[in-house]
Amino acid sequence: MCMGFGCNAAGIVGCRIIDSPRERLIAMLTNSFVPCNGRFPTLIAIISMFFVGAAGGLLSSAVSALALTAVILLGILMTFFVSKLLSATLLRGVPSSFTLELPPYRKPQIGRVIVRSVLDRTLFVLGRAAAIAAPAGLVIWLMANLTISGASLLSHCAGLLDPFARLIGLDGVILIAFILGFPANEIVLPIIIMAYLSEGTLLELGNLDSIRQLLVANGWTWVTAINVMLFSLMHWPCSTTLLTIRKETGSVKWMLLSFLIPTLLGIAVCFLFTAAARLLGAG
Repeated sequence: MCMGFGCNAAGIVGCRIIDSPRERLIAMLTNSFVPCNGRFPTLIAIISMFFVGAAGGLLSSAVSALALTAVILLGILMTFFVSKLLSATLLRGVPSSFTLELPPYRKPQIGRVIVRSVLDRTLFVLGRAAAIAAPAGLVIWLMANLTISGASLLSHCAGLLDPFARLIGLDGVILIAFILGFPANEIVLPIIIMAYLSEGTLLELGNLDSIRQLLVANGWTWVTAINVMLFSLMHWPCSTTLLTIRKETGSVKWMLLSFLIPTLLGIAVCFLFTAAARLLGAG
């Protein structure tokens, strides 16, 4: 779980140390509920823009840190909840006892450790990321630059998704941004900005206040902001993580399940929160 805070794919690889196949699968299927480095920028930006303010200062930083900690704790609680659910249903079995055995001390072989780490982890993860990111980048560019009836393909797709997205407190642009952000969660917010500005290229994040004004002008409220954070926390893993699960489990079934579990939970949580907000008259 802790390795997932850096990269969920690395967290999946780290599950190799778990002896029990059943518990290893549970750890893999729930790892994506831990926010990785790709999701932290989006979470921090939204917290700063809608709930803390971008002015800065010690108090602002403290409140922002507490809000982010609350989001992380929610992800950890969801990990425990789904683990318990899987243990009682699909992966029912007798829990194994935890034992810690200290091996005999050996002098570290620094060169061997570095080489194996690069080959087994770094190059594998980078290779899987590049295999998906390159064609995905081309798809994003084509959708943003090819037009039909005066509107880009990106706008048309966002319009098709908009009715469903509204049910879970988002809009079509936000949902298509999450879909196109499948290779890397870091690009979700830039895609949203690109779509709202009708630009053909991804834009760098500038002043948070100007970004907030753009989002509010396109219908964002505090309810939208919370739903974006919830869906960012609970939606399908990135492409690299899914491919890593496929390799580690040797099964397409578990890869698909790791896609469906967080996605369905994210949709359900966003729908319930949106329904409650609307019932209470929140915008």
